[in-house]
Amino acid sequence: MRFISHLDLMRLFQRALRRADLPVTITRGFSPHLKISINRALKLGVESLDEALTVHMSKKIEPALFTELLNKNLPEGVRIVKAQVIG
Repeated sequence: MRFISHLDLMRLFQRALRRADLPVTITRGFSPHLKISINRALKLGVESLDEALTVHMSKKIEPALFTELLNKNLPEGVRIVKAQVIG
């Protein structure tokens, strides 16, 4: 997984979130997309064990349910360890 680019990682999470059928907020405008962000983009070839992903949800769900549903739809080598509600 360390040779996956930042944009490919974003696509990976977008697809996993859609497959998990989670209520992710969709942006408005000419080109709507899921409202998610990874806090920092890693350089290609750099491996990390602790990255933060922010997902804006249209309705509240339990962090444990979010983690379970998303992990079922992520490929081997990418796992959500902890989810929390912010704000």
